Amino acid sequence: MTPADSGFLFTFFNPEVARQYAPAIASGALVTVGVGAAVVVTGTALGLALAVARALGLRALALPIIAFADVMRSLPPLVVLIVLYFGLPALGLPLSAFAVTWLSLSLVLAAYAEESIWAGIAAVPAGQLEAARSTGLRWWGAMRWIVLPQALRRAVPPLTNRVISITKNTALGSVVALNEILNNAQGASSHAGNPTPLMMSALAYLIVFLPLVAGSRWVERRWRRR
Repeated sequence: MTPADSGFLFTFFNPEVARQYAPAIASGALVTVGVGAAVVVTGTALGLALAVARALGLRALALPIIAFADVMRSLPPLVVLIVLYFGLPALGLPLSAFAVTWLSLSLVLAAYAEESIWAGIAAVPAGQLEAARSTGLRWWGAMRWIVLPQALRRAVPPLTNRVISITKNTALGSVVALNEILNNAQGASSHAGNPTPLMMSALAYLIVFLPLVAGSRWVERRWRRR
C-alpha cells in the first residue's frame, strides 16, 4: 500500500468510491426532501388547526389538545417513530417506512406548532377580538382577519427554528429502513469499507438544509418588520 492509498483524502474523500455511490446518496437526498416537505406542510397545518380549535375556549376540546401537545413534546421523536412503526401493524394498519416517518414527525411538529401559535393567540389582547365582533364579524372572521395575523407574527420566529430541528430528524427514518440520506450512506460505507459515503451524506445534508436555515432567517426578518 502506497502513502497515496492510505492518506486522509483516500480515506474520507475517495473519488472512486464517491463516483460509485453518488446515485445512492442523491436518491436518499430526494427521499429526505420529500419527507421533510411533507412534514412541514402537514405538521404546521395541523398545529394551526389545533391552536384555532383551542382558541374556541371549549374545555372539552382544549383538554385533549393540551394533552396531545404535552405528550408529543415530552416523547423523543425516535420513540414516536418506533411505536408507530411496530404498533400500527398490530392494529391492522401497517404503514411504509416513508409514511411512518412522515406521520410521526408531523405529529411532533404539530404539537410544537400548536403551542407556538397558541402562545401568539394568547398574547393578543382579548379586547381586540371583542372589538372585531362588535363590528359585525363572526368569531371565525375576527380570528382570521384580526387575531391570527398578529399571533402568527409572534409565532413565526420560534416556529421556524422548531421546523428546522424536526425536519432534520428525517435521519431517524434510517432505523425503520427508510432509504434517506443517512441510511443509504451507512449502507454504502459498510459495503465499500470506506467512510467517503458518510462524508458525501454530510455534504448532502448541507445542500438540503442550509437553504432552509437561510430561508428561515429571511422569514423571521420579514415578519418582524411587518
